[in-house]
Amino acid sequence: MAADNIVIKQEVTDAMNLEERILEMCKEETKGVADVYIKQQLPHIDAQQRVKAINRLLSLGKIDLVKQGSELLYRLKDPSSISKVKGVDNQERLVYQIIEEAGNKGIWIRDIRLRSNLLLTQLNKILKTLESRNLIKAVKSVGASKRKVYMLFNLEPDRSVTGGAWYSDQDFESEFVEVLNQQCYKFLQQKADLAADSKLDPILRRNQSYGSSEDVWKFIRELGISKVELAVEDIETILNTLIYDGKVEMTVSLRAGSTSSGTPGQVKLYRAIRPLTEPAGIMRVPCGVCPVFNQCYDGGTISPSTCIYMKEWMDY
Repeated sequence: MAADNIVIKQEVTDAMNLEERILEMCKEETKGVADVYIKQQLPHIDAQQRVKAINRLLSLGKIDLVKQGSELLYRLKDPSSISKVKGVDNQERLVYQIIEEAGNKGIWIRDIRLRSNLLLTQLNKILKTLESRNLIKAVKSVGASKRKVYMLFNLEPDRSVTGGAWYSDQDFESEFVEVLNQQCYKFLQQKADLAADSKLDPILRRNQSYGSSEDVWKFIRELGISKVELAVEDIETILNTLIYDGKVEMTVSLRAGSTSSGTPGQVKLYRAIRPLTEPAGIMRVPCGVCPVFNQCYDGGTISPSTCIYMKEWMDY
């Protein structure tokens, strides 16, 4: 009887040592280790013991099963995320890991299916389970209105997914953009008029007529015309449309210290100008002043064939 107890204790100790050795391999190879590698490092361990140890580590949430290309790898689990996926099975953990790697840009269900090798019915069930536990969420993408991307529940979607400040429920806010366009120009025009009315010498008058993008951003924020939080980069997008329209010019100034974006020295300055002649019709093509020009393509949500501004310009 005593001999049986010693054998059982020895087996438990051997199993724990095997798990620790597998964890050490995962720590050394941060990108993950393949089953072939583990087999090479532990040639004296039979397949049944190895599989049992790996399955136990997976069930405890100490390692993850991830797919890279056509190869399955075992990777050390991030301790901070173990509690988040507690109670899920291996397939759910694999799907969660794939979505986690996609970050705040999300991943389509087709790509999840290709990487996980799961059947569509299985995958849909797993996604619903993870959504019900508030581990992931589905977000509609402006780039493809009929498709959803999945990302972790606590992430803020990337601007390329939501369209940023220029979209509301996947609809382009053309009126909002036009109001911002008018107010940004109004601010720079008032600044230019004040500088022109001053009794300073011409060089100082010209310098005072310039305003930084941060100055314009503060002006728009104080007006309270935006329901969403605008960044300085959003205002620079609007100012760029004014440049393309021939109403504003930009220069770069070198200053001591750092800007709000963290880049030391360089500050973008803008000034309202009055063109000497009216621009030709081709210069007023809507594409030249469109803030979402880079998201426009045939067959997309934003498309030349459905653009009302292009139609109005062609009719004109």
